[in-house]
Amino acid sequence: MKKSLGAKTIAYPTPVFVIGTYDSEGKPNMMTASWSGICSSKPACIAVALRSATYSHGSIFERKAFTINIPSDSYVRETDYIGIVSGKNSDKFSATKLTPVKSDLVDAPLVMEFPISIECRLLHVLDLGLHTQFIGEILDVKADESVLADNDYPDIEKVKPLIFAPGSRTYHGIGEFIGKAFSIGKEIATPEES
Repeated sequence: MKKSLGAKTIAYPTPVFVIGTYDSEGKPNMMTASWSGICSSKPACIAVALRSATYSHGSIFERKAFTINIPSDSYVRETDYIGIVSGKNSDKFSATKLTPVKSDLVDAPLVMEFPISIECRLLHVLDLGLHTQFIGEILDVKADESVLADNDYPDIEKVKPLIFAPGSRTYHGIGEFIGKAFSIGKEIATPEES
């Protein structure tokens, strides 16, 4: 039997993204966010929800752009730090020894050391209460060649992304391959359903 837990922000897994922005002075900043995900295929869009109290919140409004950078699990310490201090008072790039890279498409920095960076133009904003959802149109995805599979898509086992468990407030790595999407379910489907 399932036990009611109430209205809580629990979904498994949630991604661990590092959002890149420039502040009003042009200083590169980044913050960790997990209330995020792909929200449209055409146009290709990704959404991230940030509290209005965050320093990055105002920067996205001002610059109309942001990047989403996917850290590998070897950067868990830096990623956590990026999420617990404010860019208003700290230079997170300097403290973590990570490198901001100017995007050639949007007014927001990429994180050089992270294997995947997604360049987004702000498309929509939705006020949700404590959080504001920023929907970015994906203009480009840049991936280190070392994490690409033969089909030129990132290989999740090479990227080694972090995931976040909201209930326990813990970071985790990815698990092993279990099955091929849009395929393994065909074992249940009848011939008429296939």
